[in-house]
Amino acid sequence: MSHHYSGPDFSFPHGDARLDFTDLYAFPKPGDASKSILIMNVHPSAGENPAGPTTTEPFAPEALYELRIDTDGDTVADIAYRVRFSTFEDGAQTAIVRCIDGPQAAGTGHGGRVIVDGAPVSTGREARITKAGDTRFFAGWRSDPFFCDVEGAKNNLQFTGDDFFADKDVCSIVLEVPNSALGTREVRLWARTLTRGDGGDWIQVERGARPAQAVILVEERDAYLAGEPADDGRFLAAFAHALEHTGGYSPAEAKRVAGPLLPDVLPYDPTRSASFPDNGRTLTDDAFDVFIRVLTNGKVTEDKVGAHGDLLIDFPYVGPPHRGVSNGRA
Repeated sequence: MSHHYSGPDFSFPHGDARLDFTDLYAFPKPGDASKSILIMNVHPSAGENPAGPTTTEPFAPEALYELRIDTDGDTVADIAYRVRFSTFEDGAQTAIVRCIDGPQAAGTGHGGRVIVDGAPVSTGREARITKAGDTRFFAGWRSDPFFCDVEGAKNNLQFTGDDFFADKDVCSIVLEVPNSALGTREVRLWARTLTRGDGGDWIQVERGARPAQAVILVEERDAYLAGEPADDGRFLAAFAHALEHTGGYSPAEAKRVAGPLLPDVLPYDPTRSASFPDNGRTLTDDAFDVFIRVLTNGKVTEDKVGAHGDLLIDFPYVGPPHRGVSNGRA
């Protein structure tokens, strides 16, 4: 799997599917290299533990969903896009998007400059798109673009090409922004979800960028998901130990291979074509195969699953959902 089911024992963070970050994508807008597409997916439509469908309410109104951008290479956010959603009533929900620049982007909170307000959330097959100035925004149920043989991964990497996600949905947050909003050089991206703590402060419950590693390689799960990329060096030894075990690496080689996996960010230069893991990530990049090769030291090279055929050629690019949602019922 990707970043799906990153809670304990393949469950959801805090037991809430709506808080489960699944995938991050970044690529130049097809046909217009002056703009970029940023996609943050959350809330799988089906769970593993417990198994079965999740709530049809797309996003948690008591949560924040953030895309974070480091523009100067110090792995601290300099720009943040913060999305908050209204209460889900009569099958409808709206979104407000704020942009935060400078030191405040590295903190928590729900402030910032409003760039999209009252955007309708898509709960059916039709993609409801909001345009505000030079930004386009989408949020709602979509066909999950991630592809992977999950059962094969659980069965000692004995892959049969059975795509667990072929009929699954996910909730997508999609932004189209001008490249000028991202700075003037390569940036580093990651995503996170936050919810209110007991004292009323915002608490980070999920974060990540690179697929699979947080689910498979992380031992100190709570510390990892609550942490910042700038501090990811503390997990290097644990990652290396896991790679020794799964891939048969020597200790020195395992440490060398684990190095590029941390910090857990997605490098992206909008002036170049996107291709994971070197630059951004497109919806058709086989990121799980990339991870499996690292995990197994090249002994296993693929899971025999390919990209989905329901992707769109235009915004929001992720395909329509498999299940219909109306008035909060599947």
